[in-house]
Amino acid sequence: MKRMTKVGVFTLFLCVSLLCVTGCSRKRGELRRIWYSGSYNRDFNDLNDLHIASAKKLGITPVADREEAKHATRKMNEIKTNKYYEVEKLTHSIPYLVPEADKLLKDIGKNFQDSLRSHHAPLYKIKVTSVTRTTDDIKGLRKGNVNSTENSAHLYGTTFDISWVRYTKVDVRDTPDIDSDRLKMVLAMVLRDLQKEKRCYVKHERKQGCFHITVRKE
Repeated sequence: MKRMTKVGVFTLFLCVSLLCVTGCSRKRGELRRIWYSGSYNRDFNDLNDLHIASAKKLGITPVADREEAKHATRKMNEIKTNKYYEVEKLTHSIPYLVPEADKLLKDIGKNFQDSLRSHHAPLYKIKVTSVTRTTDDIKGLRKGNVNSTENSAHLYGTTFDISWVRYTKVDVRDTPDIDSDRLKMVLAMVLRDLQKEKRCYVKHERKQGCFHITVRKE
């Protein structure tokens, strides 16, 4: 068999490349209807007592300030913006969670994007708005909001808040745009599944515009 010339190799490479571009690429498909059949307030109404009980089982002993948090009774993982979620600027909390809560947060972000794919929708990231609070953080919050509680699950490194109002589109060129109401429906479906698996407690916070989530242990 004769050896293929450089021109022949290049021609073959070009043909294969063109075939891949024209034949191998797949369109995302028509956007499927996004709908949440439940009730946010009814489905996500786990009371503070449940959050606190689970937080105390899995979490750290509350710390006074950020310096004391470095020597917490349990190792905590730092959470940072990644491909699944964004951590917003935190004013009254620190970006650390116990490993179980860290994994839960990652699974929520991943499952959220997987659900968007199943609906043929563009990908978005969820946004984390609050994480672990020190007792100093709680005092600061209570100065501005007398309704905030001193007995917060956020004190134990087990609890975080995810916005149901704000999301970040992964690729702004990817169409169509999905409004926040429908993205909230997708997020709610993800949280309801994890809730049914007994992996978390969830409270729908209407005024704060977030889902308040605590990792759960049976």
